[in-house]
Amino acid sequence: MEQPIISVSGLRGVIGRSLTCSLAMRYATAFASKIDQGPIVVTRDGRTTGKMLANAICAALNEVGRKVLYGDVAATPTTGILVREHGAAGGIQISASHNPPEYNGIKLFSASGRVVSADQGERVKSTYHTHDSHHSHRVEHFKVGELDCLSDTTSMHLAKVLSTINVRAVRDREFRVLLNCNHGAGSVMARALFEELNVRAQLVGGVPDGLFDSPPEPTAANLQDFSTMATTGRFDVCFAQDPDADRLAIIDEQGGYPGEEMTLAIVLKHALERNPGPVVINCATSRMAIDIAHFYRCPCYLSAVGEANVCDMMIEVNAVYGGEGNGGPIDPRVGFVRDSFVGMAQILDRMAFTRKSISELVEEMPEYAIQKSVVQLDPSKIPRALDALQSQFPNAVANRMDGLRLDWEDQWLLVRASNTEPIVRIIAESGDKTRASELCQMAQQLIQKI
Repeated sequence: MEQPIISVSGLRGVIGRSLTCSLAMRYATAFASKIDQGPIVVTRDGRTTGKMLANAICAALNEVGRKVLYGDVAATPTTGILVREHGAAGGIQISASHNPPEYNGIKLFSASGRVVSADQGERVKSTYHTHDSHHSHRVEHFKVGELDCLSDTTSMHLAKVLSTINVRAVRDREFRVLLNCNHGAGSVMARALFEELNVRAQLVGGVPDGLFDSPPEPTAANLQDFSTMATTGRFDVCFAQDPDADRLAIIDEQGGYPGEEMTLAIVLKHALERNPGPVVINCATSRMAIDIAHFYRCPCYLSAVGEANVCDMMIEVNAVYGGEGNGGPIDPRVGFVRDSFVGMAQILDRMAFTRKSISELVEEMPEYAIQKSVVQLDPSKIPRALDALQSQFPNAVANRMDGLRLDWEDQWLLVRASNTEPIVRIIAESGDKTRASELCQMAQQLIQKI
């Protein structure tokens, strides 16, 4: 991997190969050249290379005359809050999210405290590719920017999360919680959250140094040891975050892993029960969310995959809730950013309100099985593959907003090209696990013939 992966919301790469300090500086100043004047918030997750990149990016922004508000280690949703509450012109979070430790990256925030829109991201990407904005925007010595270190990064975020729940009801339950931060940024805010909620918490990987105990994506395979630990301490619920703490997985009191999709399902049901309204999910998210929204007679809109796309549509339809099935709830009362702390607080609130265990809450959800696979395919062949699939299933409702999604009454199939690799991702969901698997296999076999 000799080139960084650049998308509309930022970039990522392998340190020392596709991502260097000079590249990060150039990208950061390209971003600065495309936003209004004003300070820029810079934060990082706990990765070992984060401080190095932060030093380079802060210096580059100062060199082009920008004031930097540096928050050091902070979760991605916290960054969004800091941008908005400090009236910054934008924000930069240094994180490679769930990628392996050799990676790092940059995520861009607009002045509204959300990940930049696709249009904004494209402008930054174009500027980065077309000329060296760093050299062209340097200022004289008396105009260089300042750097202010933020002494408190969590209070504003914490207050917004707590405002969405019944704090007293949660405090009275004195929940026992096990949280796997996996040495990411989540522990910074989590400690404050649990203290406010009178939660007796045990943190695993609570030092944000990036020395991951397991692969950083909170999947069932990566959390096997943590699931075993969950059964030994009589915990009410166990949570697992990714390194920048915008995603949340749940482990129940028996050590069961219901999947990241369940995070959004539980908090969505809790939210709509109290405040019904439009919902937005991406087109790769479980049908559970659609069923829950329809139960409360609320419209549920599908967006293209990607946090920015979900947020764009949430704003457009004035949604009361949204998110992605990778464990990323988005509550607009807190901010238009996926937020694991929203997930934890609102799940505890749900448990306090219903007096039910986490496994009982999971049992209430609609039952679906999701199957996923990947096929190597030359990008030039993708349109032909999608056409062939649509012809193969003429009775399905076809949608081309992001690849091809085919919907039946009780199941769906999504086939979409990766934005970063010459592969096609296949996702199928059905009430029947065998049928979901068959849909995936049929799509894979057809694509491989193209």
